[in-house]
Amino acid sequence: MSRFVLFSKFSPRISLKCVRHQHISASKLFLDEFGDPAKVVKKEDFTLDVPEMRTSQVLIKMIQSPINPADINTIQGVYGVKPNLPFTLGNEGFGSVEKIGSEVKNLKVGDWVIPGTNAWGTWRTHALEEEKNLLKIPNDIDPAMAATLAVNPGTAYRMLKDFEKLNKGDIVLQNAANSAVGQHVIQIAHHLGFRTVNILRNREGIDKLKQELQDLGADYVLTDEEFRSSKLFKNGDLAPPKLVLNCVSGKAVIELVKAMADNATLVTYGGMSRQPLVVPTSAFIFKNIRLVGYWMTRWNWKHGVESPERKEMLETLCTMARQGSLRAPKHELVALDSFKNALARSCDTSRFHEAKLIFKF
Repeated sequence: MSRFVLFSKFSPRISLKCVRHQHISASKLFLDEFGDPAKVVKKEDFTLDVPEMRTSQVLIKMIQSPINPADINTIQGVYGVKPNLPFTLGNEGFGSVEKIGSEVKNLKVGDWVIPGTNAWGTWRTHALEEEKNLLKIPNDIDPAMAATLAVNPGTAYRMLKDFEKLNKGDIVLQNAANSAVGQHVIQIAHHLGFRTVNILRNREGIDKLKQELQDLGADYVLTDEEFRSSKLFKNGDLAPPKLVLNCVSGKAVIELVKAMADNATLVTYGGMSRQPLVVPTSAFIFKNIRLVGYWMTRWNWKHGVESPERKEMLETLCTMARQGSLRAPKHELVALDSFKNALARSCDTSRFHEAKLIFKF
């Protein structure tokens, strides 16, 4: 990562006043009970004592942090990992280094960093953290891309790389193509030379949405109904896909399985229908298909900050972001003080296709 450019027009101004006085007025969103996000999330103002900073630590000023579905599920107490309470919220985001301890070797003031661990608590204005628990990213990329880099692009990248050996021109089939992960699948697959067949739910403004996905690099975009009647894979126009990505589950999976190649893999990373997978028995017997799940959190557990695979992934994604071939999702910046309204909007399942909300500190 040492080749990354470190200073740019995106670099925030360093808060010298805060450092000089050695005490920082900070804020955070936290949880001391699980439940309705509109009722249980609380804001706390506190003082961060810089003199207590250890020689191996850095002082971070958070810049942006998104609200992801996993954050909402964590607040509700239904996520795959239930944190101990009280708990500072926020799983993803980035900050700027404002001060470093005397033993810090690989970071300097002005660097951008993201947490190297899950559930780090990014919904706060400032933090003290050990250098070893942070990952440096370039600070010449779009801030919204930096804020949303770790979860959805990482999920898309790993699913495209880890389950099937794909060659240029191979087909990747996915549903929920307009989701944040789906959009990154389109962009990363296009970058790697793969073609994508993308399925989405019919809705008002569907033609505009299709065009937006095509502008990202999608090769084929169809509604559920169009895919069911399509002959893309039936007449030999396209080779059956070896890799299929599922975020919907339920009966919708049946149509995906029908299109799959023999010995192909279906990766499930979400269940937007809130229904179990429905897969015909014959697909296992006669096609020998493989069903697996993917969870970015588990991958991160196995691939720490020093993992070569993690460093290679981040370098690839950041290079794409710098080149403009990986774009942040449609988003809206909100103030931390507006957290109640932001969380209520994020809980509204009717707005899945609208802008992602990102706290700007």
